[in-house]
Amino acid sequence: MAKKSKSVLEESKAIQLAVELIKFGARLQLLEVEISLSRDRLINLYRELHGMSPPRGMLPFSVDWFLTWKPNVHSSLFIGIYRQLIEHTSARGIEAVIKAYKLYLEQVECEEGEEAMLSLTRAWTLLRFLNSLILVVVPCKTCGGEFVVQPYAQNHFVCGLCRVPNRAGKKVKVIDTVAIRLNSAA
Repeated sequence: MAKKSKSVLEESKAIQLAVELIKFGARLQLLEVEISLSRDRLINLYRELHGMSPPRGMLPFSVDWFLTWKPNVHSSLFIGIYRQLIEHTSARGIEAVIKAYKLYLEQVECEEGEEAMLSLTRAWTLLRFLNSLILVVVPCKTCGGEFVVQPYAQNHFVCGLCRVPNRAGKKVKVIDTVAIRLNSAA
């Protein structure tokens, strides 16, 4: 009897964890790897929470997204938070990912209806890339902040904050130009 009760409790914990991950937008592939529930149960949970089937398709596998300017800053911020959690708390595994992602969301500003640059699924994928050494974290030679890079780019790395790409400010310039025009027209 005691074994059956423990099984029900474990299933309950798995369901709670799956619900939390689904609310953060976790893809089905992430759920299948991290949660000990059947695929059908996970799909049913997703449908119950979102009123539709989970998105189809494969997870992004390219490291290129994590290395472009703005996503790199967000990815590096998440990894810094995650590493601090692992070092200074007892959080491990998917629970550590969730806690680090919550802290990441508290640090980034999103406008109403806008999603964070780094999704939970991308954060989880990033950790897998780091664990398999497809990506590494190295300090910037200028500011000392730690950033996600490819292993061959470890020497003499300068981050995108110290050396902002020319194209990075274009969106801000367009917004400022529109604001100036609106103010002069009033």
